[in-house]
Amino acid sequence: MEPVNTERVGKYLIEIYPDSSPDSPREWDNLGTMVCFHKRYDLGDKHDYCSSNYDSWEEMKEDIIKTENVYTILPLYLYDHSGITMSTSPFHCPWDSGQVGFIFVSKDKVKKEGIDETKVEQYLKGEVETYDQYIMGDVYGYKVFEVSTCDHGHEHKEELDSCWGFYGDYECMNEAKSIVEYYMKEKEKV
Repeated sequence: MEPVNTERVGKYLIEIYPDSSPDSPREWDNLGTMVCFHKRYDLGDKHDYCSSNYDSWEEMKEDIIKTENVYTILPLYLYDHSGITMSTSPFHCPWDSGQVGFIFVSKDKVKKEGIDETKVEQYLKGEVETYDQYIMGDVYGYKVFEVSTCDHGHEHKEELDSCWGFYGDYECMNEAKSIVEYYMKEKEKV
C-alpha cells in the first residue's frame, strides 16, 4: 500500500497510510445512540427498533422520545454515491440521499454523565461527524522512519514507530510530527 502523504523532517521520514481496519467509533463509550435503517449497509448501533412498525419517520421519532425518555434527538441522513457520508442535516440530492434514522440521548444519561446541557446537541453532532469519517474511510495511521545514507550513497529506512486509528490525516500527521520531535530530543541527549 502506498502512503497518501509523506513528510521529511531532518533525517526522519513520516508516511501516512489509510487505516484498513479501524475500530468503529460506535464501539466506543458514546453519549448518543444511533438507530439506523438501510437495505445495503449496517449502520449505527444495535437496537430493537423495526422500521416496518412505523408509517413515517415522525411516528418513529415520537415513539423513541416516549420509550427512551429522550433529552435530545436528531435526524440522520445518508448520501450514497460512489461512497457514503452521513450528517444530521439533509443533503441536497433527493435521488442519492435521504433519512436513515436518528441519534438520541436520554435524560437519564445526560444527568448521569453530568453533561453540560447546552452542549448535548454539539456532542451528538460530533459523534456523527466522527462516525462519518469512519464510514468514508477517513481514518489513518503513520509510520516514522529514520533515514540514513550508506557508503554507496543509497538511502535506507529504519522504522522507529507506527500508530493507527487517527480520524483525519491532519491529526495523524500532527501526532507523527510529535513523535519525530521526541526522537530528535532523545538523540540530543546522547
